[in-house]
Amino acid sequence: MNDQQHPYDPYYQPQPQVIGYDEYGQPVYQQPQQAPQQYGYDPYGPQQPVHDPYAQSPHPQQPQQPPQYGYGYGYGYDAAQQPAAVDTTQQWIPQQAEAPARGPQPFVPQQPAPPTAEPQPQPHERAVPTQRSAEPDLRTEQFSFVEDPDEDSEDVIDWLKFTESRTERREEARRRGRNRIIALAVALALVVVGGVGYLWFTGSLPGTSDTDRQQTTGAGPQKRDVIVVHLHDTKKGGTSTALLVDNVTTKQGTTVLLPNSLSVSNDDGTVTTLGKSVDDDGSAGTREALDTLLGAKITGTWRLDTPYLENLVELVGNIDIDTDTDVPGAKKGDPPLVKKGEKQTLGGRAAVAYATYRAPAEAEDRQLQRFGQVMYGVLRKISSDPKAATITIQTLAQILDPSLPESDLGASLAKLAEHAKVGDHKTTLLPVQDDGTLGDKATESVVKDILGGTVHAPEQGAAVRVGVKNASGNQDAAESARITLVGGGYSFVDSGKADTEQSSEVIYGDAAQKAKAVEVAKTLGLPESAVRQGKPAANADISVVLGQDYEVK
Repeated sequence: MNDQQHPYDPYYQPQPQVIGYDEYGQPVYQQPQQAPQQYGYDPYGPQQPVHDPYAQSPHPQQPQQPPQYGYGYGYGYDAAQQPAAVDTTQQWIPQQAEAPARGPQPFVPQQPAPPTAEPQPQPHERAVPTQRSAEPDLRTEQFSFVEDPDEDSEDVIDWLKFTESRTERREEARRRGRNRIIALAVALALVVVGGVGYLWFTGSLPGTSDTDRQQTTGAGPQKRDVIVVHLHDTKKGGTSTALLVDNVTTKQGTTVLLPNSLSVSNDDGTVTTLGKSVDDDGSAGTREALDTLLGAKITGTWRLDTPYLENLVELVGNIDIDTDTDVPGAKKGDPPLVKKGEKQTLGGRAAVAYATYRAPAEAEDRQLQRFGQVMYGVLRKISSDPKAATITIQTLAQILDPSLPESDLGASLAKLAEHAKVGDHKTTLLPVQDDGTLGDKATESVVKDILGGTVHAPEQGAAVRVGVKNASGNQDAAESARITLVGGGYSFVDSGKADTEQSSEVIYGDAAQKAKAVEVAKTLGLPESAVRQGKPAANADISVVLGQDYEVK
């Protein structure tokens, strides 16, 4: 059966034709053209066609390639049935068919053809059943990587740029928003602080006025630093007394002027005036008498003679005050030492003359108020630094009371100076009745609010302060009660007179004082039924109102 008789037989195997002989005398066959993917032979294996899985079938409209002669590189197996190295870039070189020649033929080397595009496999092609599919041994030198331009790359870059710019715009918008919020918050804070500062300055802010401070801090105990200053006039005689109060809790300074007519008790219980107490009992006795009368803890006494006051004014650089009168010169016809007017600058000599001046038939309180003005002017000029204020006091070279060393006095004056410089200092006069005793107004406004009154508890072992008010109509009743109480170990406080009352009363405030109130009643010969709880005088632990039922002894 020849080839033409069975062209479509699947088992038909066409026979190669001999087209010549090689240099060794071996026949060279021409392969049939029915398997176009077979384009080479393995030079080391049997002369069988090698199947290229990536070969493409010829295009139907393209002419068939001419016969290929010789051997090229391809995929196949060597003699040991191992995959043979193939150069896929090599193609068969067309040769002219020659007539068969006998004997050896010279070997003519073939020139490699220029590389062409590697054929791509088609899905419909399959290997010939008699051929084995060889696994390609691919090497790096067999490939060349060509970066094809991507037509979408420019679009991607544009999109990335757009996204990046949009993100930056968003971040910038956020930053601007945050900056606006911060600026608005700062502006609001400044407005609030400015408003609060204005309200504080005008005293309209709740809790900043003097009354509000006293009310807010009055619920609890307040810390006060109190010293007493006695101005001794070494030329004309006489004294002037004031209390310098530093309220540490409310940060307020106060100068309390004490009239010389103020009634105080001596150590033996006898009643005297403040002026006589300063002359007779000196600093220690007067300080204890005032402490008992006012119920305030006085830490020390500052004796300030007029020559030292003059030096003090000179050391601080003069003072500026508003004077209420002219102070004449030392001799008749001399110009006045002090002229009446606002913001008068006074040196040391003029300050002493103004502080001690009292016109004929003028009330004592007027001279005392001038003394208070001079002390306020000194506080405004003295340093608010404790060390600097102490140096000023040391420069005076005065002899101080042992109860008040130079360092303590300097520290107290520095605190008061700090209050005076900012306007948190005032001067007030302690009002007394004609008999020198304290009335209800004095005990409420000054003794309780400014000095603290009986807010602090009596020291351990201290005598109970008993304030006696005579409402019996008998002038000797108060003296009789004083003698009886002092003899019983109590401290007598003269509370003055009152309208006549029928029955006597013994009043205590704290429930812990009830037992003491009962003892006071027994000491005075009053019934226990006279004891009741109420509001005693601010400068006393227990108050006694002597009625007509009290028997004078």
